[in-house]
Amino acid sequence: MIDVRPFSSLGGANHGWLDAKHHFSFAEYHDPARMHWGALRVWNDDTIAPQTGFPPHPHADMEIITYVREGAITHQDNLGNKGRTEAGDVQVMSAGSGIRHAEYNLERETTRIFQIWIVPSERGGAPAWGSRPFPKSDRAGGFVPLASGHDGDGDALRIRTDARVLGATLGAGESTTYTLGAGRYGYLVPARGSVEINGVRIGERDGAAIRDEGELRIRAIEDAELVLVDSV
Repeated sequence: MIDVRPFSSLGGANHGWLDAKHHFSFAEYHDPARMHWGALRVWNDDTIAPQTGFPPHPHADMEIITYVREGAITHQDNLGNKGRTEAGDVQVMSAGSGIRHAEYNLERETTRIFQIWIVPSERGGAPAWGSRPFPKSDRAGGFVPLASGHDGDGDALRIRTDARVLGATLGAGESTTYTLGAGRYGYLVPARGSVEINGVRIGERDGAAIRDEGELRIRAIEDAELVLVDSV
């Protein structure tokens, strides 16, 4: 099963400084058919104006992964962590027992991010934050783990849940495969470009909710940058 969720069908709100689109129910947007996909709870497609951002606010018991599509995001939290994550790179915040943080676009240009929330395997634990670069050349032609709760996933940022967040870049006409294990949930969004998954077309910034497909055969219709969540 591949359920295509066109970008035009997403919920959202435009706050002026923030234009947010929601793949799942979030804030004032509620759709009982789009509450979660397995452990994946939130996938927000946020456009943040220059010199604006999210002021300090709390989180708990959630794995929050930020994939920067354009520009950069600057993080600061009550644990003393501070860092700037640029386009193509990833940051992870394990909210654990509780953390208070702010996220700002301190750039002169618009910042565009995917913010992904995944329910942790266990509640509580010490909160943590981390960020690292993931050169797009390293994921050319196939999926690379960017954040993972699985041992053996190399340099992926650690998350406290049975899930992977993966990235890939494909040139027009190129193909790759990914096997979604039995009982698992996949959710794929092209950050750029369009692809076919097992013959089903997915446009730029559309969502594809995937279940019981086994091997995914992904072909780029045009140059594409992909983000995939594989979770229980």
